[in-house]
Amino acid sequence: MKQAMVVGGAGFIGTHLLEHLGREGGFDRLVSVDIAAPRRPVPGVAYEVHDIRHPFPARLDGPYEAIFNLAAVHRTPGHAPHEYYETNLGGALSVGEFAARNEVRAILFTSSIAVYGPGEDLKTEGSAPEPVSDYGRSKLLAEGVHRQWLAGDAARRLVIVRPAVIFGQGEGGNFTRLAAALRKGTFVYPGRKDTIKCCGYVGEIVRSMDHALALGRREFLYNFCYPQAYTIEEICRAFERVAGYRPPRGVLPQPLMNAAALPFEVANRFGLRNGIDRERILKLVRSTRVEPAALAQTGFRFSTDLDGSLRDWKSRGTGDVMV
Repeated sequence: MKQAMVVGGAGFIGTHLLEHLGREGGFDRLVSVDIAAPRRPVPGVAYEVHDIRHPFPARLDGPYEAIFNLAAVHRTPGHAPHEYYETNLGGALSVGEFAARNEVRAILFTSSIAVYGPGEDLKTEGSAPEPVSDYGRSKLLAEGVHRQWLAGDAARRLVIVRPAVIFGQGEGGNFTRLAAALRKGTFVYPGRKDTIKCCGYVGEIVRSMDHALALGRREFLYNFCYPQAYTIEEICRAFERVAGYRPPRGVLPQPLMNAAALPFEVANRFGLRNGIDRERILKLVRSTRVEPAALAQTGFRFSTDLDGSLRDWKSRGTGDVMV
């Protein structure tokens, strides 16, 4: 029996990956391991609830063709520093131990472009990692753990993907919030309009994962995003064209944004969680500019661009609401 495991399979990318593998992966059995139950279960998938900060139980043992390790604590800011390391680093150790115990020959690990750190300069797979957040540092350390697993047996294969912002149905993050604000006509550009936000559609990243594993290389590291480095203004205009959303209402200067965030930070300290603070504002005005050079060199071809992906996302929703 040919089977695969998706760790973090109940999440956004995991759900889309399981759908893709169910259609095109050629697997007889797919197992999802996640700390939470799925919001949108994929038919035919065996869902197992487990916290990967702890060793995998023996009931999950079996002959897996591949493990896709997607599980992560990723929202930043939003967690205490130790939480990133406990899940992202500790989870990598648990996955590696489980894979070794079950003689799994292939792991695909989703890291992050956060390992490069922010900056206006172009980042490629050859750029030196310089993470500035606990999330980015924990992901870089987790990459090292997976490489240690790889070194343990010459027959093993490892793929590491460093995604930029991924969007699509069920994302519930930056693009979903942007779509909602544009639809309501309340969005303003944070600080400037030319901030580069490299991004990629969820349907494309799961295709790239399948493609990367099929290469059969012992180790393959690649960035994932569209080849074009879209600015926040270009992203907003794409939403206008595809969904008929209203244009942004202007540019709000960063000093004014920082001043407006102070009361919300005080509220956060008193337990009134609201998700607004100066650190998150700084993320909005910093560019994330990466190039998927390694993926392009393998012959991978994107089937959509930004407009095409937004049209596909919109077709999966109701009316003009994109969630």
